[in-house]
Amino acid sequence: MRCEGLYAVNTPKYRTKRERPEITETRNLLAEGLEITAIDQLWHVDITYIPTDEGWLYVAGVIDGFSKRIVGCAMAEHMRTDLVVQALQSAVIKRKPAPGLIHQSDRGSQYTSYRYQKQLASQAICASFTGKGACFDNAVIESFWATSKRELVHPRERFVTRDAARAAIFEFIEIYYNRERLHSSLGYQTPEVYESLKQVPTALAPLAA
Repeated sequence: MRCEGLYAVNTPKYRTKRERPEITETRNLLAEGLEITAIDQLWHVDITYIPTDEGWLYVAGVIDGFSKRIVGCAMAEHMRTDLVVQALQSAVIKRKPAPGLIHQSDRGSQYTSYRYQKQLASQAICASFTGKGACFDNAVIESFWATSKRELVHPRERFVTRDAARAAIFEFIEIYYNRERLHSSLGYQTPEVYESLKQVPTALAPLAA
């Protein structure tokens, strides 16, 4: 190489930079035998990614553990903490959950960051994390990702742009999945109909009690 005037090019080494330190306590509240009997009692959250010709589109979702309804979503070309914060905020604005809601996530750095945990604490939401090797703890949203890719992404050619993917995913969630798709786990009802049947009108609440 020296005789030929050739020189090796070294690849620079990078370190993963975290936005802020992570929390150390990752308690799994679902391991305590929690029984889900109403909407906005348990939310499952996770991130997935969709391929496009422009690169990956990352999608953060929030799904209600009782009705299987997608209650929050955010999409971006990155998977930083901003993405999951936006998904959480969209769910909180739509649902206005009462204090004590359980938030189930994996132990990813976005969800265990102090910034995200501060968002949960400000809404009186209880953080819960999947156990090590316990993939079923977050199976509700994992199942949604599998369904969305099987029914929306895989049957078609890859999205040309991220904007096209965003539009298709939004329509799939808001028009089809929440309002039209029947769920066997809900007695072959849609999440929207299932929620309407399970909610007791305010005027009847005292009688129901």
